[in-house]
Amino acid sequence: MSQQQLAQMRQYNPRVIASYYNKRPWLVIWRAIGVVWLFGGFILGLLLDRSVGNTEANKYQRAEQLREILTRLGPTFIKVGQSLSTRPDLIRQDYLDELIKLQDQLPAFDNELAMQIIETQLKKSVEELYKEISPRPVAAASLGQVYKARLYSGEDVAVKVQRPNLLPTITRDLYLLRWAATWIKPFLPLNLGDNLTIVVDEFGTKLFEEIDYENEGRNAEKFAANFQDDPAVKVPSIYWRYTSRNVLTLEWIDGIKLTDLEGIRRAGLDRDKLIKACVYAGLRQLLEFGFFHADPHPGNLFALADGRMAFIDFGMMDQLTQSTKETIAGSIVHVINKDYPSLTDDFVELGFLTPDIDISPIIPALERVLDNAIGENVGNFNFKTITDEFSELMFQYPFRVPAQFSLIIRSLVTQEGIALSLNPEFKIVEIGYPYVAQRLLNGETPEMRRRLLEVAIKDGKLQWKRLESMIGIARSDNNFDLLPTAQLGFQFLLSAEGRSIRNQIIMALTEDNRLHVSEVQQLWNLVKVELEPAKLINVAIGALADSVPKAIGNLSTAGVNSLLGSLTNSK
Repeated sequence: MSQQQLAQMRQYNPRVIASYYNKRPWLVIWRAIGVVWLFGGFILGLLLDRSVGNTEANKYQRAEQLREILTRLGPTFIKVGQSLSTRPDLIRQDYLDELIKLQDQLPAFDNELAMQIIETQLKKSVEELYKEISPRPVAAASLGQVYKARLYSGEDVAVKVQRPNLLPTITRDLYLLRWAATWIKPFLPLNLGDNLTIVVDEFGTKLFEEIDYENEGRNAEKFAANFQDDPAVKVPSIYWRYTSRNVLTLEWIDGIKLTDLEGIRRAGLDRDKLIKACVYAGLRQLLEFGFFHADPHPGNLFALADGRMAFIDFGMMDQLTQSTKETIAGSIVHVINKDYPSLTDDFVELGFLTPDIDISPIIPALERVLDNAIGENVGNFNFKTITDEFSELMFQYPFRVPAQFSLIIRSLVTQEGIALSLNPEFKIVEIGYPYVAQRLLNGETPEMRRRLLEVAIKDGKLQWKRLESMIGIARSDNNFDLLPTAQLGFQFLLSAEGRSIRNQIIMALTEDNRLHVSEVQQLWNLVKVELEPAKLINVAIGALADSVPKAIGNLSTAGVNSLLGSLTNSK
């Protein structure tokens, strides 16, 4: 493979990269010497501080030094630093404060070179492409820089231009990181060491996707399609006539960073609404669409003047399978219900534990860790606490973090961190649990309905309080409509699949040799405002029409109305 062929690689392939650099060791050796020299000086500084007792006095200086080293080493190491900047479970606060600057406070490359790249990629002069363009970049990131421009059609746009010679630099650094991961693997615990090269490969795969701006444009349009019914989320439009693999032109977003508390206050925006929009969008990505933004750092999220939240930069995305979405939803329910045996099964299914592992000692360990993290009140649940507790558990038991879930964890911790910066009293469960409850109550798939049964029925008994609590929590979100849920419930009960639940409900209603009228009345009182008899009749008829068409002719609306009337009037 020639250097030109390397520069044209479209997908990450560690074997091809290794083949190229194994034949050119001088390229790698000089880079390795430079990396070791810079980090060696940093480590010596830390050791010297410790020996003379200056660790606390010099901590901010050392944090700044680390940021400068990563910046000097270029795009790959900057991306590593950005990833660490969203991991308060791994990095101290003084270092986090410096690493956060890597998200959008980076030096730009030569302006004239950027204009040449635009013209080479789009086959026209800058003057032909844009009516006007800012003389200097308005932002610089690890992989490129952004200009504000105006099209001849009048739209304001952002023009992203990729840094020159990016692919040779990235492939060389990924080769070194993978070599280093292989070398240090024997010195790490089994669950971390075996996973390290996988982490590097996942990082490389995502990095290759991120430097393909055409791929980013497609991601943005898919993301926009998912949220087209959400008035709280804004996604910039892509201008394909002005886009290539190394140049991306998209709608200009004039907003306020979600971490700019003063700017949000001056704009008169409701911080709690912004938090809800951010967290709700994150949950929908994971549990509804499965297509999620894997890099939601503060530089990629903006509040608009009209109260909407805008996502930008769709280079790093990932897709979950339907099975994974359902298992994640179930694991959240198992955490909340403190059902640790089922949670352990979820970990096996998701790949955190291998199927051959003896899970019996892990169950009490999970119970200890999660009980300590959550406490008496599930409202205390937060991902930062859980991550802190699990970091110790992973050294004691053979947990592994699947590559895809490292991105999910990063996304969740980051979004929670943004929410906490807006409101230190924020509790993710206040938004998260109502959404999960709605997803389960809606029961769009057989697996989701099975998850609901796990919540509603335990050991053959209907969990009245738990079901009442779930309905109440789901209804705490004013956007939740119980009627479609009722229709899905009717359809399910009338189906062959619903036969077992029909029997279980009958058994539950008459368990302990008594009819549970009071419990049914409590549930009815909770939902009767929304489930008015006339509306419920229509829902029931609709369900019957879908499930048993032949029964429609025998259905007496007056009879159903009479039955529902007697129910609503009963005390």
